Amino acid sequence: MEHQELTGMVIGKAIEVHRSLGPGLLESAYRECLCYELQQSGLRVEKEKALPIVYKEVKLDHGYRIDLLVENRLVVEIKTLECFNEVHTAQILTYMKLGNYELGLLINFYVKLLKDGIKRFKI
Repeated sequence: MEHQELTGMVIGKAIEVHRSLGPGLLESAYRECLCYELQQSGLRVEKEKALPIVYKEVKLDHGYRIDLLVENRLVVEIKTLECFNEVHTAQILTYMKLGNYELGLLINFYVKLLKDGIKRFKI
């Protein structure tokens, strides 16, 4: 599956979840529902995937967790907040770098229209 096709599929399922639930729930509710939808579509999804830091050949379990890892290459971070800021961008880029993943989606379910709460990343 191409990068654009994969991200498009995840965004489509996120929109479906948002249309059904609306804004205002906790991140964990959206994470569970989006995970369910993606798995029902036949995609491999890992929830709250642990992401250790490797520093000078020492593996440190620092407690980082990726909300959803889709097909072992797309990092999906779910938020429910008024607006994104640099910290949220730094968070997903850090996860992508530490895990050596080249694709990322930052999805904010707090917005009225989900298309206004999505940022794509590729490194």
